[in-house]
Amino acid sequence: MKWVTDPDARRTLLAEQAGALISDDLPLRANLSVLENAAVVLQYRRNQDYDSAADEAWTLLSRLERTDCAFKRDPDLDTEERFIAKLTRALILPQPIILIERPGLLLPDTAYPAFLDATLARVEDMYEQCWIVDYPWNEPLYAHR
Repeated sequence: MKWVTDPDARRTLLAEQAGALISDDLPLRANLSVLENAAVVLQYRRNQDYDSAADEAWTLLSRLERTDCAFKRDPDLDTEERFIAKLTRALILPQPIILIERPGLLLPDTAYPAFLDATLARVEDMYEQCWIVDYPWNEPLYAHR
């Protein structure tokens, strides 16, 4: 957990850290499906063809047990599916640190500490660290950790 006391501290922390950011400020491409949002990262960063990139994205969605949302586009996603799409996009390339910024904003209608624990456990071998950036007043929500 990385506790930040105000928006300026949050922005400073995020600016100083290199890692894959999952944030409400980084939207999905609305014209692409969840599968395509992840595959496009490999297409542009690794110059992979669509089929092999989509296969990697599908494998990751399978590990997350969320292939049900693979062909949905952003407007049709619920908040958990949107988070899964952003997580898939963040994990598709190896990153040592995953930064989840303000999960309450990303998952407003979900008991997010438990959801994050269960979801991240499925892919814990794919990153070295996961930082959850949140405000200190939300600390009681994470008491079970």
